[in-house]
Amino acid sequence: MTQPVLADTEWTDPACPVARTLDLVGDRWSLLIVRDAMDGARAFRDFQQATGIARNILTDRLRRLVARGILERAPGPSGRRHIYTLTPAGRDLFTVVVALRQWGERHAFGPAEEHSVLVDERGVPIPELRPASSGGGAVDSETTFVRKAG
Repeated sequence: MTQPVLADTEWTDPACPVARTLDLVGDRWSLLIVRDAMDGARAFRDFQQATGIARNILTDRLRRLVARGILERAPGPSGRRHIYTLTPAGRDLFTVVVALRQWGERHAFGPAEEHSVLVDERGVPIPELRPASSGGGAVDSETTFVRKAG
């Protein structure tokens, strides 16, 4: 498993997993690049066309995602350009991207607005993600608490 390079990272809240995750991938462009990599984007041009991101920002975000162990960079078939693929840590962001997508479906669109839909291999929309307790029951922010480190 690829370990992220974190020496240059200043943590917003060193003991909080949410804050650390946002420090690694929490800006708009980074998550859109991860989303597009999950959708098959591999080359610089693929990411630029999918997002409309400026070249300098894309270069910076790809460099950061590689340095942080989210993407791997390798020479492309021609040897002149690079391709980017998700690492295991990058693929592990799938649930995060799905959760953001589903939240957006519920709260970022009007009732009649069309949007893309994530479907399984049979073409059926995937079910809504819901956190569960150790016993399998539904949980939310009112039925859970954070046990602080230390």
